[in-house]
Amino acid sequence: MADEHSGPVPEGNPEQAPEQKVLSSGIQYTSPIIQDRGQTLYLARWSTRFWAWLIDFIMVILFLNIVHGIFLPIWNIPQYLDITRWDPFEFGFQTLFFFAYWTVMEGFQGRGQSIGKMVMNLRVVNRDGTKIHYKTAAIESFGKAFILPLDCLVGWLAMPNTKLRMFNRLSNTLVIKTDYKDPDGILYVKEKE
Repeated sequence: MADEHSGPVPEGNPEQAPEQKVLSSGIQYTSPIIQDRGQTLYLARWSTRFWAWLIDFIMVILFLNIVHGIFLPIWNIPQYLDITRWDPFEFGFQTLFFFAYWTVMEGFQGRGQSIGKMVMNLRVVNRDGTKIHYKTAAIESFGKAFILPLDCLVGWLAMPNTKLRMFNRLSNTLVIKTDYKDPDGILYVKEKE
């Protein structure tokens, strides 16, 4: 299996060619690390992205179940995972809520992070590493909210080794690994417990 972290790919400098890797099958691909203006972006692993998605899914389901409990006397909203009582309108409403959640959370101040991404130290950014906007967040979130299996499948089959879903490609975004760093000039001292 090929190493997923090889040399940088200069995106903004046309004088340097991207570093190529050759897999054991003979297929060439460009390294998944992108360097632009002296910045290195480390693409997030699929497994880490899955855990972030699962955290988001559980958080939203818990929230919708609380809302379900509050509105039960007025409006009987079927629970998202209750497949015996799926109503297309209700299912669409809840899926639309997922879309709104990811769009708002990832587009807010260009942070590119939902709760799951915050926990897993991930961020959605433009391909050059800059912050995304609501429009970009909406395009990127559409695939994972409405057609996630197809979105991932197209990315895995049509763009292997790029770590992109189809809607990452359409929105021109990447999911990168971030580091949680202490601010410069501050030293934290822990007391003994």
